[in-house]
Amino acid sequence: MERLLTGVARLGAGVAGVSFIGGNCLYNVEGGQRAVMFDQIRGVLPKAIGEGTSFKIPILQQPIIMDIRSRPKEIRSITGTKDLQMVNIYLRVLSRPREEKLSVIYQKYNTNWEERVIPSIGNEVLKSVVAQYNAEQLLSMREKISCVHRRLP
Repeated sequence: MERLLTGVARLGAGVAGVSFIGGNCLYNVEGGQRAVMFDQIRGVLPKAIGEGTSFKIPILQQPIIMDIRSRPKEIRSITGTKDLQMVNIYLRVLSRPREEKLSVIYQKYNTNWEERVIPSIGNEVLKSVVAQYNAEQLLSMREKISCVHRRLP
């Protein structure tokens, strides 16, 4: 009987140990996401961690999960044309972060980089493109103008 109780106690300790490791030392990165690791000693580590289950050091490391899929964002603006007509226009931007720059993006802008970067750059590009045309050209050359795009650094 005593050996049975000892075996059950060992089994319970093993289950508790596995549970502790699984809950505190492992994390999962889903498809279309990457993790940037924040280390309490070294700061944000430069290399992003890919999909799958990975190991972290409890208390010292914290993974920050970031989405790397392309997502649309719509920017609306009222801007002036070449002939000083005011137009209400919108720009639809598909954006995604570069995987190799995720740690820099996180350090500069946190996880809400889209809300902080896209509207300002989008407005700048939108206003500079619209200012090159007069109101009539915007209507007649709509297809050509809508194909103007810029890749962010």
